[in-house]
Amino acid sequence: MTTETLADQAYRDVRTAIATGELAPGAKVTERGMAERLAISPTPVREALRRLELDGLIERIGPRTVLVATIRDAAIDDLAEVEVGLRGLVARFAARHATSTQLDILDVLLDRADDLLILAKEKRRLGQPADRHLNVLLDTMQEFNDAVDACAHNPVLIRMLEQSRVFSRPRRRELLLQRVAADETFGLERYTSHRALVRALRDRDEVAAERIAIEDSQGGLAALRAAR
Repeated sequence: MTTETLADQAYRDVRTAIATGELAPGAKVTERGMAERLAISPTPVREALRRLELDGLIERIGPRTVLVATIRDAAIDDLAEVEVGLRGLVARFAARHATSTQLDILDVLLDRADDLLILAKEKRRLGQPADRHLNVLLDTMQEFNDAVDACAHNPVLIRMLEQSRVFSRPRRRELLLQRVAADETFGLERYTSHRALVRALRDRDEVAAERIAIEDSQGGLAALRAAR
């Protein structure tokens, strides 16, 4: 379990808003306004903005005011590359340190996800709403991803991963639901990779686990960025 400070949270949330275009280039941001938006005090926002200024994502125009910098696609590519690399490293550590109990939990979660996917597809075949099953499926897959992170037994690495996300969890969920609504087969080609990842973890195959995690993360991020 990792502990995220309010400054970490503010940094991640503002950076995500910039990366996804929610905060457009040239937008004026004040410490007090952002603090109200995030429902926290100005102090952690001030620290987060300092970090974002060092990252080149904002430009300071006053003691308490900044402008969102113009971000090239290459800059977002850099952010995505960091997240992908860390996900691969988490999988490598998980292959090294996962316990039998943790691996069994991963299989249970995937079995549950299989059942939910079957139910959702059947609902759609009958022309019935499948939103509830899809939401539970996404919850289950998030639980699976968190369980893989726990297998790494490296809280520092997991904290770095949380801070490097291109999309926040709520934004990722929103984009996933949009894509699934438009294409019910979306993501199924990557879904099978989770079973392959668990097999690699059981085999203690660090190289295979890292490769599978990287390929899955690359595919997922590319699809979500296309959906923005």
